[in-house]
Amino acid sequence: MPPGSVRRSGAWGQSGAMTASLDPRAGESPPGAAVIARLRQAGCVFAEEEAALLLEAAAGQPNRLERLVAARAAGEPLEQLLGWVAFCGQRIAVGPGVFVPRVRTEHLAEQAVARLTGADVVVELCCGVAAVAAVLQATGRVQELYVVDIDPAAVGCARRNVVAPGIALVGDLYDPLPDRLRGRVDVLVANAPYVPSAAIALMPREAREHEPLVALDGGGDGVDVQRRIIAAAPEWLRPGGALLIETGRQQSVITAGEMLRAGLDVSVLPDDDREATVVVGSTPWPTT
Repeated sequence: MPPGSVRRSGAWGQSGAMTASLDPRAGESPPGAAVIARLRQAGCVFAEEEAALLLEAAAGQPNRLERLVAARAAGEPLEQLLGWVAFCGQRIAVGPGVFVPRVRTEHLAEQAVARLTGADVVVELCCGVAAVAAVLQATGRVQELYVVDIDPAAVGCARRNVVAPGIALVGDLYDPLPDRLRGRVDVLVANAPYVPSAAIALMPREAREHEPLVALDGGGDGVDVQRRIIAAAPEWLRPGGALLIETGRQQSVITAGEMLRAGLDVSVLPDDDREATVVVGSTPWPTT
């Protein structure tokens, strides 16, 4: 794992027997070694890397370090404790109780970047902390940017990750967008929830207990929210504009089918290394 990055282990236990001292004045062991030992005992696969990040975050404050390590050992997501997550080479601000961007979503960001042409109008729905939008904005090729999420806490983080003139809005999908965007959007991206309701219980405890259900639960077949996004997308996209949706491998056939029904030209783009799938729907150009 590269320095300064965060990686979710998804392998935490329930141990409460954390006794090693983190205070360097205790004289028993260096604080780094004690942190590593406690994280390993808690079941952290990447204990060394996470210990280094927690020590950096505590900045020589033993009491703060103790609180951070205790919270991590209890199963709180590392990224929420640090206040950031590494994403496409950026540090993206996150906070307690928000959905933490995954490595797989970098595939969505990269595919969206590839479709920018310059001075683009971009919308990110179900934006969470707006990690994808932040990457797109950093290219310098976005003229107008709107990000939307139904979770106010996530939008609070999004407002730290996108800069003016980007605008972060709280609301349900397209509802808060200004009408003047209809038919003008060049790139529309969404990492809508796509875990089937029955599979939520199988997700890692970090996600189930510390991320909002609304960001995880995609309904019976996992594409309930995607259907709503796709159905309205042609009203907002310009001719030749693109809708990009991250989805599950099993859901990709359904996602693609919904795009076809909406009159979009469809391509499915898997990334096996990151276990990611993006479905792209493009608005056809008018025939003459």
